[in-house]
Amino acid sequence: MDIILLERVEKLGGIGDVVTVKNGYARNFLLPNKKALRANEANKKVFEANRKQIEADNEAKRKEAESASGSVEGKQIVLIRASSASGQLYGSVTVRDVVEALNADGADIEKSMVILEKPIKTIGVFDVRIRLHPEVSVTVEVNVARSEDEADLQKDGIDVIEQMFEEEQAELAAAALMPESEDDGSEDDGDAKAEDSDGDEPAAEEESSEEE
Repeated sequence: MDIILLERVEKLGGIGDVVTVKNGYARNFLLPNKKALRANEANKKVFEANRKQIEADNEAKRKEAESASGSVEGKQIVLIRASSASGQLYGSVTVRDVVEALNADGADIEKSMVILEKPIKTIGVFDVRIRLHPEVSVTVEVNVARSEDEADLQKDGIDVIEQMFEEEQAELAAAALMPESEDDGSEDDGDAKAEDSDGDEPAAEEESSEEE
């Protein structure tokens, strides 16, 4: 389907561009969200008649987004989640989780602004893009950890999973170097003494009888 873009759309074009997209993308997203018009003759005339106003409205929204970007850019939100020993989450972190955490921290974000290609399924620190306007994007950090202490470590750049693995390896190596029980051989010494004792007594008796 041919459409006229009413705002900049990533990987498609800018305001006024006529582009061809898949019918489903146009019908399900671009047209209902007023991001585009069908590129027929009537709509082309309507667009040209209103182009200046459309561009002015877009510029005003862009400036508003730029002003708001300072309160969002570089934010780090902490999400505490349970995970396996390997760091795999029991569940996942979704767009909704990010939105709720950012808004609880003073932002004003909608779900449509969060660009998360796939849910987060491991602990760690992840860069997530927030699109405040078609022409204004910022990046926030999502710190997913099992505890506040781990989150602080990750904030300082420490890979807690790697650290935990190294500690486990160190413990295994230390256990492998520990000497075996000191009791080894003690029973043999006792047996040897018992044998000597058993063997000596008859000899003494024999010598005594010979003297008589």
